[in-house]
Formats: sequence, structure tokens, C-alpha cells
Amino acid sequence: MKQMNYSPGLEGVVAGETAVACVDQGKLLYRGYAIGDLAERATFEEVAHLLVYGDLPNSEQLRRVQERLLEYRKLHELVVACLRRIPAAVPMMDVLRTGISMAGHFDPIVGDTLPDLQLRALWLSAQSAAIVATRYSVLNGQEPIAPRPDLSHAAQILYQAQGQEPDALSARLLDLTLILYAEHEFNASTFTARVICSTLSDMVSAVVGGIGALKGSLHGGANEKAMEMLLQFRTADEASQWVRETLMKKEKVMGFGHRVYKHGDHRAHILERELRKLAELKNAGEWMAIYDAIKDPMVNEKRIYPNVDYPCGLTYYLLGLPIDLYTPLFVCARMVGWCAHYIEQATDNRLYRPLSRYTGPVERKVWPIGER
Repeated sequence: MKQMNYSPGLEGVVAGETAVACVDQGKLLYRGYAIGDLAERATFEEVAHLLVYGDLPNSEQLRRVQERLLEYRKLHELVVACLRRIPAAVPMMDVLRTGISMAGHFDPIVGDTLPDLQLRALWLSAQSAAIVATRYSVLNGQEPIAPRPDLSHAAQILYQAQGQEPDALSARLLDLTLILYAEHEFNASTFTARVICSTLSDMVSAVVGGIGALKGSLHGGANEKAMEMLLQFRTADEASQWVRETLMKKEKVMGFGHRVYKHGDHRAHILERELRKLAELKNAGEWMAIYDAIKDPMVNEKRIYPNVDYPCGLTYYLLGLPIDLYTPLFVCARMVGWCAHYIEQATDNRLYRPLSRYTGPVERKVWPIGER
């Protein structure tokens, strides 16, 4: 058989072209805008417009996006009924996967023109947020709460989930994580969505596939695993001893390392600055000491840097959010990124069909059953 190049995990393989995002050692750009500038000067709604429509909105365009997200938050009554009936122990990511798939039966956008796909992207973004918030409120014995037109997309999630208007800091930090998680080029879940799109399947199917990929602990589930790791320790000394023993055994530390970034994740730097402010306000100095006890030897001795999931886990924890919500909130952010890639793939499509290298037995004869 002809020899072929083989890259496990497709590492280093260019599988397509995109104008949506640029992930590089020195920068992370959303359609040409640096992530640091967006984090400082934009809201999630503005970033959603940027990814779906191609540029940052003016005031009128932003108003329309805000109105659409508010309008599209309403869940069909059968979707709400489904969220009530799913057993309480089912993980939120599984609930969200089912909820989005069911919501797809009631998609209000008819057609697949570019404007239709762009509206469907906003609808899916609003629906994912509403499903997470509604399921959380139902689990806590509350009736679903109608959205408020005066709240931002991030504040709306917290309000509908917790039943009270969030403080400005909590809303801002959730908004920041939504911006940082919104897009990241050809990661596993985005590539999954693009592969599904390449078969000429629909956008809902593509993002349901994305949710399945994001659920894994090596991808979106890493923020949950990072917080579960931190919760093992009562003191920084315990954390310091554990991380050194773990490194000696050459075991993985969750929330560290990245396939692309070798010198640190830009998003982690941005979020960690805000996390430290939050910890100070919450008198959570011991948590930051535990956080640093793991981070410092990883960075200073092993040169393995935290990715965005490491500070995100503790950020959500200090905001009072249960761990089961962490990856679903990642979905609420990444939905617009997946949809932007779906639109790009659909606009200039070629079916993904890579080759494989066969490692099975050589050709064999099928013997009659009596002779086997």
C-alpha cells in the first residue's frame, strides 16, 4: 500500500481555510480584532454580531441583535415540558444536547439563505441560554422566569437561572467568559460542526454534534475538571504537595497545556486578571493561594501554561455557579462561533473525507463455517 503521511489527532494538518478566527502563538483574532481589545471594549452581543455577520455592529445593528436575542429566548412549551421530565441526575450537557435537538423541531426561521442562517445562529444562541437557565431553575423548584428587556445577554442567563438580577460584577464576568469562549478556530467541536455541515446537513444537527464534542474533558469539560481538582484541597500546601507528586508521576494536570499555544493562552491571562479582582472582593484569598500553588510550579518549572479553562472554573465557582453549569455556559458562548463556521462552510463547501492508514490483518479468505 502507498505510504501516506500520518498525524495523530490531525496535529499540524491544515484541514481548511477560515476568515472567522486566527489562533496563533502571538495572537487570537476574531475576524481581525484582537481578543484583548474585544474583552476590554465589547460586549458579548457585539461579538456575536461580529462572528455571525462579519464585523462589529453600529448602534442600530446592535439594537437589532439585542432584540433578536430577547425575542428568540422563548422556549416552545414542549421543550419546557421535556426539560421538566428529564431525570434530575442527568448532566446538564446531556440535557442541553437533547434540548437543542428538540428545539430544532420548532425552528421559527424558514429557509437556508445567508440571512436565514444568520438569524438561525442568533436563535440557537438565545435558545441554548434559555435551555440552561430554565433547566437550572426547574431543578431548583422554581417556575421558568421570563426574560427582561433591560438586561444584557449574560445578565439574562444569571437572572433566569437564579431568579434575581445579578450584580454588575457577576454580569460583567460572565459576559467576559462568553466573549473569551465564543470562538477558537478549528478546535474539536468546531471541526465536528463543519464536518456535519459539509455533508449538507442542517445547522441544528451541526451544533448538536458540536455539543457532543465539547462535552469531553479534553475539550470543553476541562473547566469542570479543573474546578473539581481545586476542590480537593483545603490549603495551598496540600495543593503544592499534590501537584509535585502528580508531575513526578507524569500525570496530566487539568486546565494546563494547549495543542496550539505553547507559551500561554491569551484568554487565560485576560480572565485571570479579573479573577484576582473577584477573589479580592469575595475575600477568597485562600482559593487564589491554592490556584497559584498549582499554577506556579507548572509554569515556572515545567513551562506548561494554563489554558482558559483553569481560571474559568474558579471564576464560575466564585460566582456561585454549580460545576454542572460550566461547560453548558461554554456552549452558550461557542454557539455563535459554531454557527459562523457553519455559515462559512456552507458558503464554500467541500465534503470532508480524509484517508486512514489501515493497521488490520492482511487480506484473508472466508472459509465455510464448518472449516473455521
